[in-house]
Amino acid sequence: MKSVRRTKIAPDAPTLGRTASMHSLRSANGDDNNGGGGEDWLPPKVLLKPAGQLQLTETELNEELTRILNANNPHAPQNIARFNHRERVFKASPNVDHLVVHFEFDGYMSYKNVDESSAPAPVKDSVAVVEPPSGEAGTATEEAGTPTPAAEAGKDGGEGLEEKAKEEEQKKPKGPLRNQFNFSERASQTINNPFRERWTNTEPPPQRTLSDTVNQWSIYDAYVEDQLQKEKAKAKAPAGGAGAKGLKDEDKNILPTETHTEDVYYKNTDLRRALIIIERMANQNTFDEIAQDYKYYEDASDDLTPSKGSLLPLWKFLCEKEKRKQVTALSWNSRFSDFFTVGYGSYDFSNQGPGMVAGFTLKNPSYPEFLYVTDSGVMSLDFHPQHHSMIAVGLYDGSVAVYSMQEKSDAPLFKSAPKAGKHTDPVWQVSWQKDDLDGNANFFSISTDGRVTQWTLLKTELNHTDVIKLRLEMQSPQEIEGSIDDGQLFSLAGGSCFDFHKQLDHLFVVGTEEGKIFKCSKEYNNQYLLSFEGHQMSVYAVRYNHFHHNVFISASADWTVKLWDHDEDKPIMSFDLNSSVGDIAWAPYSSTVFAAATADGKVCVFDLAENKYEPISEQQVVRKAKLTHISFNPFEPVLLVGDDKGQVISLKLSPNLRKKNKSGDDEATKLKNIILIARGQSPTD
Repeated sequence: MKSVRRTKIAPDAPTLGRTASMHSLRSANGDDNNGGGGEDWLPPKVLLKPAGQLQLTETELNEELTRILNANNPHAPQNIARFNHRERVFKASPNVDHLVVHFEFDGYMSYKNVDESSAPAPVKDSVAVVEPPSGEAGTATEEAGTPTPAAEAGKDGGEGLEEKAKEEEQKKPKGPLRNQFNFSERASQTINNPFRERWTNTEPPPQRTLSDTVNQWSIYDAYVEDQLQKEKAKAKAPAGGAGAKGLKDEDKNILPTETHTEDVYYKNTDLRRALIIIERMANQNTFDEIAQDYKYYEDASDDLTPSKGSLLPLWKFLCEKEKRKQVTALSWNSRFSDFFTVGYGSYDFSNQGPGMVAGFTLKNPSYPEFLYVTDSGVMSLDFHPQHHSMIAVGLYDGSVAVYSMQEKSDAPLFKSAPKAGKHTDPVWQVSWQKDDLDGNANFFSISTDGRVTQWTLLKTELNHTDVIKLRLEMQSPQEIEGSIDDGQLFSLAGGSCFDFHKQLDHLFVVGTEEGKIFKCSKEYNNQYLLSFEGHQMSVYAVRYNHFHHNVFISASADWTVKLWDHDEDKPIMSFDLNSSVGDIAWAPYSSTVFAAATADGKVCVFDLAENKYEPISEQQVVRKAKLTHISFNPFEPVLLVGDDKGQVISLKLSPNLRKKNKSGDDEATKLKNIILIARGQSPTD
């Protein structure tokens, strides 16, 4: 509240000055002694406003403005950049120092007679005692209450003055003293950088390495010792309140009642599933880079060379128990895109032994999902297209077997007996066919004994029927009914491979060891429909096209791959690969793409739409090994190859190798046009 000091005006003062003074007093006090009605003759009040003043309404004038105060320094820089040593780049620092120091003072004064003053102090906390000049009163020491040397001299006399002066000189620090008011260390002017990296060191857990030779009697001694310890524990147990054997009822469950093995726990369905999931997660982390390539990698060189492609190596599958065995068969599952089986045997007839069927998945390349050990080497196998758990297997001793992955036992469901149609030579190929009219599953097998046999799965037995007996030259029915001499016995052709027509179930082509290919039918068991001549050595594989059903290819040991029309006895095209061709396979996504595996370790991929003479991809897959089999994944752009070292390698096809038909024609028409061009005809004819 404002206060006004009233002053008395002299009587001889001018009237105008008196009136102005009274007016100013009234204005200051806010009241008028005369009631405000007797001063009308005064000029009215005029409010003076500066030019450009903001015009506000009454509501805006009455509005209350809230101001928020914070501790941020408005003058602090916001664009400080510091060098990041880990990433080796400059980065804007988010930490801005908003501290503003207006005044700071550190005291360095201490008492002379205190022990701390005599002790040597570090450089950071060094103390300097400043003596005041003589004759100056009100020094710091006097304010602190410390007696001066003059006062001490007055008390003790002049005798001890000299001795105390010498002691003070000795206590004084040698050398020049720092000016504590103007001195500042360089370290206080720098910013402490934060830690770039922080590591936590922990002690490793204690571990011991034990090694010993374990034999049968040492295991027996360990069990006997464990049994003695259990008997001693029973003897020391209190007898009061115990059961029949000296133990309480709640303690009976502590001791093991039976000996458990590892198989007992592994047969638990829930535990086994949990172990499989954990194993796959561990392998996914181990092969993370390969898994990323399998899903996302595309070869950039395909854009530079549109007519060429490449194969990217992915996982390698190897069964440790059968390192010395050869890969004799490959088959993908028709339901699960990541699952396939491998047959292990040997093509060396002088080195035979037991074989094995192993099931692998791309989700776990380290170890197979299941193992079936066979008495003889596995020469061929095939997954059932409808019943996805059934596998047909052909063995080296001429027998065939059927396994089911749903069974807990490793024994086959069916196996051919020696007196029930068993082949006398190795079974080189087996293939499932459609169920018969009675709904029974059946498959076919071929062997070098010259027989193509149909096997039917009944409830309790495996029934067989010989479809045809292969001969180099078919005789007439009258000659066959007559007596068979020794010359006719040696005229049998050794069958090595076969494949059924994709639409006509009764038609199939057969490849032989003599290099000939025969077109056969289930309805004629004594005659060939057509004989194909072109190969000079054993034919290892024949494959019908998935789109153009009258076209098939063949691979032979004479280094060639030939393209055939099953209505013509001469090949349409021939490809020389400079090495024995172990296997071939048509691509499931294109009618013009097929792949071949050679004995020199190469994989050749042909695309007849791009090049009818040379492969668009020829890649060395293995060294010092022969490739035996090859197979396309029916769902993913993945190719499997097996070698004679027991190794299976998965390869990813580059985009140029998996091109699909972009034109309006279907795949069958595309291959048909290429065949017409190869024959010298126009596709429009």
